[in-house]
Amino acid sequence: MKKTLKIWTLAVFILFIFPILLHLLPTKQSDSSAVMLKQKAYIVYASNVLEAPKPSSDKKVLVHFTHSEEAYEPITLAVDGKVAVSHKTENITKVGEKLQLQFAGFGVEADVLPVDIQKEMAKKKIPYHRSYKTIRPYLQQTITEKNYDIVLDIHRDSIPADKTTIEVDGERYAKVAFVIGKEHKNYSKNYEVAKQVTKEMESRVQGITRPIIVKGGPGVDGKYNQDLHPGFILVELGGIGNNEEELNRTIAVLAEAVTSTFVEE
Repeated sequence: MKKTLKIWTLAVFILFIFPILLHLLPTKQSDSSAVMLKQKAYIVYASNVLEAPKPSSDKKVLVHFTHSEEAYEPITLAVDGKVAVSHKTENITKVGEKLQLQFAGFGVEADVLPVDIQKEMAKKKIPYHRSYKTIRPYLQQTITEKNYDIVLDIHRDSIPADKTTIEVDGERYAKVAFVIGKEHKNYSKNYEVAKQVTKEMESRVQGITRPIIVKGGPGVDGKYNQDLHPGFILVELGGIGNNEEELNRTIAVLAEAVTSTFVEE
């Protein structure tokens, strides 16, 4: 009886101590864990995996938001339970930092027009049709201070999600439309840049862009400040019904496509 009791006691001891010893032993990290550790500095969207920064280039991008309070309904609904197409905080400007991180992954420096300028414009409640004129001197000064290769004015279109969303290989993306004003003599240069970026985006996700919109004549701005720089394009990033996931995937594609146009040049 005593012998049986000793055996059972030893068995219980082994069963108790074995998991503890196993936990103390060093374990080898899997390859996937090692890859994830390398990704700390960058936001990864969709299938765009940035394992490490690429060599720096001398290319520079300026990002700004002429209509800084444009918002997306699914995002405002998730944040404060209200559907809105204009919002003080949950608006298009949130795209700026995400674009900066994506460009950084390709070794491209991306500046965002200072937020205080955007906020100042929002406080003044400037009508949409006067926004381009109001932001113009800030853009002029910024563009003269640094040699930018491309200038992006990011907007949100007002059309519904069924016209601004595409699904490819089970992933949904916000569609992009580039707008070019033709009321200045060098508009064709802006148009060519828009064509190049469209081509690069389409080579990655077919159907992610809408046709380029050329505007001029009565009732429209006609320039959109694009006369300030030959690489200046207005980007309609999705529409009122696009959610954050769809926008993030497209942001990654846009940054990669813009970077590829530099390589082609």
